[in-house]
Amino acid sequence: MALADLPVIAALKQRMQWHDARQRVLAENVANADMPRFTPRDLVAMEPGGSQPAVRPLQVAVTNAAHIEGHAMASKGDPGLRETGGWETTPDGNSVVLEEQMMKLAENQMDHEMATTLYSRSLALLRASVRSA
Repeated sequence: MALADLPVIAALKQRMQWHDARQRVLAENVANADMPRFTPRDLVAMEPGGSQPAVRPLQVAVTNAAHIEGHAMASKGDPGLRETGGWETTPDGNSVVLEEQMMKLAENQMDHEMATTLYSRSLALLRASVRSA
């Protein structure tokens, strides 16, 4: 039986990969903080149990005929990405708030460190049990 077959190890590994992907998306948001009409994106949260969520497409609603129709930014082919509204929008249409993105980056880093610690301690526990047998 391979280590990857153990549900706990597989779930932690998948969780760490999700946090790695989220770190890249949040870093792109910070890098594009000065780009006109850039909308920040984030990954769709994983469901409990480690399975990937069902992707919900972003729908832009026009509630009044006088409103200008909005266009969602392409998600670069990754259905796990979603656009986020942000806290404010600048006159050039950019809605990246650096404070918000930095808070998300810090939270993501702490969650990734927790998953990494659990992963390494699970492996140490398995090694100890194999040695004693």
